[in-house]
Amino acid sequence: MGDLSYQMIGALALWSTTGWDAEAGGFIEKLGARGVADAVAPRRVRVQARQIYCFAKAAHLGWYPEGAAIARQGLDYLIAKAKSPDGKPGFVHVLAPDGAVLNPLRDTYDHAFILLALATVYQLDREVRVRAEIDSLMHFIDTQLRSPDGGYVEGVPAAMPRRQNPQMHLFEAFIAAFDATHDQAFQQRAGDLFGLFVSNLFDAQKGVLGEYFEQDWSRIEPVSVEPGHQAEWVWLLKQFERITGCPTGKYRSALLETALRYRDATGCLVDEGDAQGNIVKASRRLWPQTEIVKAWLAQAESGVEGAADEARAALVRLDTHYLQHPVKGGWYDQFDSDGRSLVDTIPASSFYHILCAVAEAERVLGPDAQ
Repeated sequence: MGDLSYQMIGALALWSTTGWDAEAGGFIEKLGARGVADAVAPRRVRVQARQIYCFAKAAHLGWYPEGAAIARQGLDYLIAKAKSPDGKPGFVHVLAPDGAVLNPLRDTYDHAFILLALATVYQLDREVRVRAEIDSLMHFIDTQLRSPDGGYVEGVPAAMPRRQNPQMHLFEAFIAAFDATHDQAFQQRAGDLFGLFVSNLFDAQKGVLGEYFEQDWSRIEPVSVEPGHQAEWVWLLKQFERITGCPTGKYRSALLETALRYRDATGCLVDEGDAQGNIVKASRRLWPQTEIVKAWLAQAESGVEGAADEARAALVRLDTHYLQHPVKGGWYDQFDSDGRSLVDTIPASSFYHILCAVAEAERVLGPDAQ
C-alpha cells in the first residue's frame, strides 16, 4: 500500500468519527480548518451518498473493513430521512442536521450519486434489500427524469439550462451499477448517454466538452470549459469501453489534450477556460487534480506511452498542494492564482474524488504507485 493509500486510512478514520453525527445520524457536511465538525451546516443528499460510496469502496478494497458497517449506517440514514419524506417519489435535495427537509427538489445529479452509493454497497455482499432500492431508484429515474429530447432533465421540477454534469454522473453510476449487478439494462442506459456525448455534449471539431445547453442540447455560447470535466470523461469513457468493447480512444485523446491547455505554473488544472483555450477562472479546486490523475491512469491502462509517469506526477501534485493539511486525513479544497487557500473548511464532498483517484492508482500502477 502506497503513502496516499495510508492517507486514505487517516481520512476514513476522521470521517467515520468526527465526520459522523453519532446522535442524529448521517455524515457531517464539512469540518472546520482545525478538524472540528460543523454540526449546524445543512446536509446535501449528494454528499451523504458520496460518503456512503467512500466507505463501501474502502471496505471492498480491504483498506478499511469497518467501512462496510459505516456505509450501511449511512445508507439507512439516507433512506430514512431523504427518500420520499413528503410522500412523493425520489430523494430530496437538502436536509437539516435534525433530518428535516430543507429543500424538496428531486435533483438528477443527487440521484446519480445515490445510485453510485447503492451499487457500491451492493457489491459488498449483494443484499436483496439493496438491490430492491436500486430497482426502486431506477424506476424513478426512468419514469420521472428521462427527457424526450435525450438524456435526463435537471430534476423535478425541471430547470434550465441543461448541464452535461448530471449526464456525466449518471453515466458513471450506470457503469458502476452494471459492474455490481451485471444487468445489461445498465449497459444500455450508459450506451444511450455515450450517444448523447458523441452527438451533442462533445464538439469534435474543437475537441471541447460543453457545459451548458438549451432544451434541444444545442450549446449555449460562449462555451464554458471545465478542464476537470474534460479529464473526468477520459476516465469514464475508458470504463465504458471496458464494459462494452466500444472503442473510445480518439475521444479520450482529444479530451485530454484539451484539458491540458488549462494549467497554471504549478502544473495543476485551473477551474474554467473558454473554447479558445484561454483561462477564464484561474483558481484551482482539488477535484480537477484527482480527475487528471484518473485520466492519465486510463491512458496508461490503454498502453499510451508516458501516461503512467504523467499519472505519478499528477499524484505528487495532488499530494503536495492539497493533501498536506495540518488535520490528519484533511485537505485543502481550492486555491487562488497566487496559491492562497480560498476555502477555510474541509468539505466532505471532495473525499469521493480523492479516494477514487487513489484507488485507481493502486489498481493500475500497483500498491507502490505513489
